Amino acid sequence: MSEVRFQLLSRTNCHLCTEMESLLEEILPVFGESYSVEDVDSRREWQEQYGEVVPVLLRDGRAVAKIRVDRGQLERIVRKNRAGWRE
Repeated sequence: MSEVRFQLLSRTNCHLCTEMESLLEEILPVFGESYSVEDVDSRREWQEQYGEVVPVLLRDGRAVAKIRVDRGQLERIVRKNRAGWRE
């Protein structure tokens, strides 16, 4: 596994967060990637920046997906990450 480069900003009792986490668990290991889950309310800057817009998927600290992501979108995000792509 590579170093953890993906973070899922989540919130308790958020069904969309649960959905995105399930997709991450399914897709990321296929690419040798992992992620951590962080409470969006644990840091003031995340609260101010994202508010109620959760879940948010961060790659190297930058938002790459918000609210919903499908399998194809997530796979493209991971492939771009592996290629060293930067926005």
